[in-house]
Amino acid sequence: MARRTAARPTATSANTGPAQVAPARRPELRLPPPSPWPGAELEPDGDYDGLEFRDADLSGHDGAGARFMDCALTGCALDETALSRARFLDTVLTGIRGVGTNLAESTFRDVEVLDPRLGGTQLHGAVLERVVIRGGKIDYLNLREARLKDVVFDNCVLVEPDFAGAHLERVEFTDSALRGADFGGTTLKDVDLRGASPLDITRGLDRLRGSAITPAQLLDLAPALAAELGIKVLP
Repeated sequence: MARRTAARPTATSANTGPAQVAPARRPELRLPPPSPWPGAELEPDGDYDGLEFRDADLSGHDGAGARFMDCALTGCALDETALSRARFLDTVLTGIRGVGTNLAESTFRDVEVLDPRLGGTQLHGAVLERVVIRGGKIDYLNLREARLKDVVFDNCVLVEPDFAGAHLERVEFTDSALRGADFGGTTLKDVDLRGASPLDITRGLDRLRGSAITPAQLLDLAPALAAELGIKVLP
């Protein structure tokens, strides 16, 4: 199996010019033909290289600190799977599903996540670099204190994601729904929110410095922004 997502060498015309947003760099994946995973339990600090996990039920497994490199996880169940401090490198995760997956302090580098169906995923303190999350729906995503660099949320639905205290650099939301987002205490640099519809932020409107929104989004956010800043809007 070979999969490649080409990096975008230049921005579109909407992103050119000194006052515009720097685009996110996309991952480049060239997976070698994988070997089937033998189907045993995941092991803490396990080393998984060039394996395909297809339709595997990994619910409840303990893979804390494990390393996945050049792997493909397809149609896997991850309910309550322990993957804290795990590392996913040059890996594609397709159609993964689960509730309460623990990925705290994990690392994702050069990774594609396609059509996930996740709820209550713990990614606090995680590091995501050159990651594309495309399609699917993620409810109650916990990214507190995480570091996201060159991350793209494309055509996906995020319900009540928690970015509190996180650092986001070159992060894009394209054709995606952002509902009930918490940006309290975040640090943003070149974060493009223009493709988020709806753009619903419940906390942290005062932390949007370093992001880009459209005039229409600004009008939609104006009442909440005024309330957060203590501005009275009177007739």
